[in-house]
Formats: sequence, C-alpha cells, structure tokens
Amino acid sequence: MIRFLFRFTGFWLLAGGFVALIVDGTRSIAAAGLVFTSTGDAWFALSPGSLEKAEASGRAGMPEIWSHAILPLLSLPAFVLLVVLGVAFMSIGRVRERSRFEVS
Repeated sequence: MIRFLFRFTGFWLLAGGFVALIVDGTRSIAAAGLVFTSTGDAWFALSPGSLEKAEASGRAGMPEIWSHAILPLLSLPAFVLLVVLGVAFMSIGRVRERSRFEVS
C-alpha cells in the first residue's frame, strides 16, 4: 500500500512537471526566448499566503537552512524540481524484481 502511494504521488509530480514544462515552452515561444517559471513564483501564484508563512517561519526558526537550502530550491525552474521529486518518489515506490538466481 505504501509503495502504491509513493508511485501515485510520483506519477502526479511527474505529470505536474510535464505541465510546467509545456507552460514554460509555450511562454518561451511567445517571448522568442527562454522563459522559466521558478518554483517560488509558481508557489506564490498557487498560494501566496502559505509561501509567506513558510518564509516567516523559516527565517525565524532556521535562517541558515532557509538561506542556504530552501532559497536555492525556490529559484529552480518548477518543472525541474517536480520531475526530480517525481522520479525520486517513483524509485522509492518501485516494485523490486526478483533475481532468477535468488534463493527463496
């Protein structure tokens, strides 16, 4: 059951990454240059209040982690982060093949 949840979540993250890539590609064609939506911009567009709360709690609680780990992740293109997380979840939830030489 847990493997299914990891695969299901990974599938939707991959789908979201693909949609973000299509949106960025469409915007790039319209702008006649490369245009990427950062993860922070996408998060702000979806839920500005939660981003502000996360930023306030991150700066208050762990400012070093916020500035050295979270901010670089928020500056990545959204499709890159979604695809990497999707692949990670899919690999965690994969069904391992048994070797034909393995003794049961």
